Amino acid sequence: MPFSFIRKFSIKDFDIGRPLGKGKFGNVYLARERKLKVIVALKVLFKSQMEKEGVEHQLRREIEIQSHLRLYIYIYIYIYSGAAVSHMTALSLCLQYMEELADALLYCHEKKVIHRDIKPENLLLGYRGELKIADFGWSVHAPSLRRRTMCGTLDYLPPEMIEGHTHDEKVDLWCIGVLCYECLVGNPPFETASHTETYKRITKVDLQFPKLVSDGARDLISKLLRHSPAMRLPLRSVMEHPWVKANSRRVLPPVCNPHH
Repeated sequence: MPFSFIRKFSIKDFDIGRPLGKGKFGNVYLARERKLKVIVALKVLFKSQMEKEGVEHQLRREIEIQSHLRLYIYIYIYIYSGAAVSHMTALSLCLQYMEELADALLYCHEKKVIHRDIKPENLLLGYRGELKIADFGWSVHAPSLRRRTMCGTLDYLPPEMIEGHTHDEKVDLWCIGVLCYECLVGNPPFETASHTETYKRITKVDLQFPKLVSDGARDLISKLLRHSPAMRLPLRSVMEHPWVKANSRRVLPPVCNPHH
């Protein structure tokens, strides 16, 4: 049963196990909550390192964003998620993830939250195989949905960020297109040996498909990877795309009842 109530946790509530991953500002450990015996991925941040780099505001922003969204869903993600998605090549899984990701981002955008760092490393899988968005470190709650900060991961940066223009929630649409391509092909569409060349390919939308990519996939990805944000396929249209609907095996998540 997922958490459906607000509760304050301390490090004393957990038995800490092996490390799952390491980052610049902290580590993630396998852990178990002592009272409920649930397995969690526990993120431990290095306060001194964050202060040294002056990114405390980024952590505060992430907390603010998560409190703006439904908190019990945020907790549910970290408790019920298994391994991070790294290599996704199966067609049915790819399409399932595209549909679920579009649905999750639709919720975020309705709450005026832009994720801005959609990539395989920031996606988690639940026990039933359902996709979960994680790591809102680069996210922003922007009621006007207009921002200028350049952020995210190089291969997933949209043209408007590279060119220094303001951006809005449609940066996430671009990232979905890049993710879909990487799921099917095995590498991002604009990847090169140098940052400069990657930037050039992104701004030109130099999109090239291997023969293995189907017409349906090409259609969806091409409609997401548009230079003009206004021309990118909306999230609802991603979910209703014929190629997605024909092949997706989406797993509906269990219902979270906040009163139980």
